[in-house]
Amino acid sequence: MQTTIEISKEYLHFAAAHFTIFSPTERENLHGHNFQVALDATAEIQSDGLTFDYNILKNALKEICDSLDELVLMPELSPHINIDSDDSYTYILFADERIPFLPRDLKLLPVRNISVEELAHYLLQQLTAHPDILRQDIKTLVLKCASGAGQWASATWPSKESS
Repeated sequence: MQTTIEISKEYLHFAAAHFTIFSPTERENLHGHNFQVALDATAEIQSDGLTFDYNILKNALKEICDSLDELVLMPELSPHINIDSDDSYTYILFADERIPFLPRDLKLLPVRNISVEELAHYLLQQLTAHPDILRQDIKTLVLKCASGAGQWASATWPSKESS
């Protein structure tokens, strides 16, 4: 018998700045969100009445959220930006703009855009790369990311595309 555990803790969040890129010449102004993260994990109920130790999931998610907290997030894979740096700054080159950031304030992510859609997949990828996660007998994971109330995106593991 299977069940789904929903993990939706108040501490599973991160505050980050970004701008969405719409085209080679259009982007949003730099702004921030308090991103919320939630997870559904489906597994078999074991003979002891438990599925698995889902503290492992909570701890891994908290660690991932903490790694993004209070940073400016930028997409490394966007075809519309270039990234340059010198001894003091990392520069995001967009259209005719050269936007400087202190390296300590900036996190480059291997995504095409900083959107809840891309963040959901990135976060799930980070979670499933955690060494303790895939040791659990989990059938599916659905990770959800929100940039505000009522605006969620989700990613599923195993991916339907890979099956």
